[in-house]
Order: sequence, then C-alpha cells, then structure tokens
Amino acid sequence: MVRKTGRPGYLQIADDLRAQIRGGSLPPGEPLPSTAQLAEQYDASLSVVKMAVGLLRNEGLVIGQQGKGVFVREPDDTAEGDQADEAGTAPAEDLTGEVVKLRTAVQDLSRRLSRIEERLSQQSGS
Repeated sequence: MVRKTGRPGYLQIADDLRAQIRGGSLPPGEPLPSTAQLAEQYDASLSVVKMAVGLLRNEGLVIGQQGKGVFVREPDDTAEGDQADEAGTAPAEDLTGEVVKLRTAVQDLSRRLSRIEERLSQQSGS
C-alpha cells in the first residue's frame, strides 16, 4: 500500500517492486502482476502504477512484451527494452518514466532557484 509520507506513490511502488526483484521474490523471467492487479495491491491509480513500472523499465529491471505483459529481465538480456520499438517510437511506459524524471528535475531546480533568489533579495535589502 502506498503510504502518505510525502514521497510520491509511484516511487514507493517502484521501490517495493525493485526490492522484490533484487530479493528474488520476483525472479528473472517472472511476469509482473497486471497493472490492474498492482493498482489494487498498492491501492493506487493505474497511472501511478504505470509510472512505477516505467521507471523499472528505464532502469532495465523489467521488459515489456506487447500482448504478453511485463517481465523481470534476465540478467544477460541486452538493453533492447530501452531502444525504440519496430515502428521507431519509444514505448509509452518509457516516455512516462522520462517525463517523471524531467518533472522531478524541474521541481528540484525550481526549489533551488527560489532559494537563490531569496538569498539575493536578502543581500540586496541589507
């Protein structure tokens, strides 16, 4: 279940799934539960679950197989899941993960810029 800790739900879900993969309870080749099952398990929305799975795809821990599901990547798999699909477009989950990373980076930079502007205004007011 996603807790109200201030940490985004998709990161909590990704952390838990990552721990299960690294701990062996989700071994290589094992399918992840469906998005709907994960949403129910974590009491989260489908979009939050998709962002979490997208992060794991970007990290190379899981790989999607169209029409079959998302599977824990075998250790010897190449980075083919990080490449574009046959149509030449990146999978939607990969793009979602990238958008999440970019949003997080922008939020961090915005906070840092605000602190710098505040310090500058204090110095010029002194």
